[in-house]
Amino acid sequence: MLNADLHCHSIVSDGTLTPEALAQRAQANGVELWSLTDHDEIGGQARALAAAQALGLRYITGAEVSVTFAGTTVHIVGLGMDPDHPGLVNGLRATRGGREQRARAMSDDLARVGIAGAYEGALKYVDNPELISRTHFARYLVEAGVCRDTNEVFRKFITEGKPGFVPHRWASLGDAVGWITQAGGMAVIAHPGRYKLTANEEFALFTEFKSHGGQGVEVVTGAHGQADYVKYAGYCHEFGLAASRGSDFHSPEESHTDLGKLPDLPGSVTPVWELLQSRIH
Repeated sequence: MLNADLHCHSIVSDGTLTPEALAQRAQANGVELWSLTDHDEIGGQARALAAAQALGLRYITGAEVSVTFAGTTVHIVGLGMDPDHPGLVNGLRATRGGREQRARAMSDDLARVGIAGAYEGALKYVDNPELISRTHFARYLVEAGVCRDTNEVFRKFITEGKPGFVPHRWASLGDAVGWITQAGGMAVIAHPGRYKLTANEEFALFTEFKSHGGQGVEVVTGAHGQADYVKYAGYCHEFGLAASRGSDFHSPEESHTDLGKLPDLPGSVTPVWELLQSRIH
């Protein structure tokens, strides 16, 4: 099975490594096909492609788009898109637009429980202020000594029902899939095992996703265990979807799964890269 890693993040969104450093890490870890999938942003694609080509590493363009579905934030990975397509560029710009306002509201909420200056602190970790996120707040709360690590931050703060959580309405599922497919790419549901959806809501997600032209689902990813691999391989057959594989790597210090260190896809599924051959650089 091809060692493909089609989900990771750089400093352009909420990772801690540059696109160039990620390309080097991917190659060193034996990755044979790589994609950089920054959140709602394609600004790192040219750098990632150039770095991959310099290393002889096959590359496919990518992004991870934030979607609101059934009141839950769901992520859709796009693979193989034209990063200069106007619909994609404008759609992602609109999606990024609400992040600063949400971040300031998160900071105000944290101040109410005695954590001051969180917005300014989080900004220190942001390469692109348009993409300030909960992860940047988590890193600041660790720096400030509020928590030992980012996992503790997400247990105690900035998640639903905890101080610092501010809901945000992202793109619709149809818009996100449309931006990706109109730009010549494939839409993939990212790490479905992470979402707190009921069985009916999850079925509705896959049904609507498929109706909009979505073609893939992450079966093997850093947030999934063995039971998830089996479950979502089954969804591939049930909904006629291809299977993707990606670590969701953000940082050497924070990520449980390193680039290129995932198990193989189950043998019964069709890998997304078999459908994306013409989009691989």
